[in-house]
Amino acid sequence: MNKPAPTAMRQQAQGGFTLIELIVVIVILGILAATALPKFANLGGDARIASLNAARGALSATVAMIHGQALVDPTRTEVTNEGQKTSIVNGYPKADTDTSKAAGLTDNDYVVTVGVASATEYAPAVLDKTILIQPKSVSANAFGKTCFIVYAEAVNSTTPPVITSTTTNCGQ
Repeated sequence: MNKPAPTAMRQQAQGGFTLIELIVVIVILGILAATALPKFANLGGDARIASLNAARGALSATVAMIHGQALVDPTRTEVTNEGQKTSIVNGYPKADTDTSKAAGLTDNDYVVTVGVASATEYAPAVLDKTILIQPKSVSANAFGKTCFIVYAEAVNSTTPPVITSTTTNCGQ
């Protein structure tokens, strides 16, 4: 009896991917990468927003600590908080550079404008008895007009200062 060889009778099964399957996978990966890229491309803007939110929190905490010290002795016109002297007006920190320094907002990271200043191409107008705080990275470009914190001094002893932040376009 002559038996044919087992391999001759069996058809070889194809292994691997066809060219079309490979192209489909590459196209799908390309689409996924294109949709994920914009999220990762704006890390700088997200970082500036997070930095501004942290700065606003530091400023709020500093205001609360200084106000607490002022409540203990209402006749004080100045307090020292973490080695930084800060003037007090109406029981709250005065709108000056000492207040921003007490909050740890140094000129290494932020541009601080105090008092009256006209609007420029890179910054909004600053009113009397206010502080404008901008991240240094946007203070010299158009994003500076939409990426900042404003501290408005307390107008009386029963109304606390107002701290607002604008982050509508921090370099997106």
